Amino acid sequence: MAQVVSQKRGRGITSGETSSGSSSSTTQLSALSTAPGTLTDELAALFECPVCFEIVLPPIMQCQVGHLVCASCRPKLSCCPTCRGTLGNIRNLAMEKVANNLMFPCKHKSTGCRMSLGLNEKAEHEEICEFRPYSCPCPGASCSWQGQLDKVMVHLQHAHKNITTLNGEDIVFLATEINLAGAVDWVMMQSCFGHHFMLVLEKQEKSDGHTQFFAIVQLIGSRKQAEHFAYRLELNGNRRRLIWEAMPRSSHEGVASAIMGSDCLVFDNSIAQHFADNGNLGINVTISLVC
Repeated sequence: MAQVVSQKRGRGITSGETSSGSSSSTTQLSALSTAPGTLTDELAALFECPVCFEIVLPPIMQCQVGHLVCASCRPKLSCCPTCRGTLGNIRNLAMEKVANNLMFPCKHKSTGCRMSLGLNEKAEHEEICEFRPYSCPCPGASCSWQGQLDKVMVHLQHAHKNITTLNGEDIVFLATEINLAGAVDWVMMQSCFGHHFMLVLEKQEKSDGHTQFFAIVQLIGSRKQAEHFAYRLELNGNRRRLIWEAMPRSSHEGVASAIMGSDCLVFDNSIAQHFADNGNLGINVTISLVC
């Protein structure tokens, strides 16, 4: 039975644009796609912001000559980054109409996404794209690491060496010293079925003095991969049993929103004491494949 290292941490307290010039564009669309709605390399270059190099999406701003800049970069600029001319609040309505009729590649194209989407779908897709960077799955906000899926375990092994890893589909997650004051996280890794799972027990102390525990499992992987698994958490002792079963969260989703919505095993301090042994709490964790 492995001892899980706990970490005490602090918590925080939880229109339209006015045009000052002509809206017509002096930008020349020199090469249009042979397939309607497809963004060619030549056309894509016309929609590239010269500051951040991201695709310029409506509202599209321009200088008096017609050079484009994205709406995110515009407030940071005092002159046109291309010609150094005056940069007012001129919207390029012609290019906006063109943009509304094109399919744009996902911004995570370089990491493998092959989706092309219209403006109304692009932002929503990129928020859940399986190819977007993964954040460090450890609870709390102290680690700002981001990277690709195949680098997550490498990061954990180097930056979070104190996390214990157990092999097998049925293990015991032992959280020690659960009576520590303040907000505390207990974290452990479980390896089985060729995948890695992170087990998290989080203790929260409310302003009224009420203490709650939240236990959850996340897969180091995508949501599609997580759909192939189920996990079971069980507190068992003193002729009592408390069980929670669910699909693991993916490391893209993280555990914060599930904990906030109580979509996990939740119990208060009085329940914890029924199952604890000398201040230590054992949680039986079972991972299973879903056909």
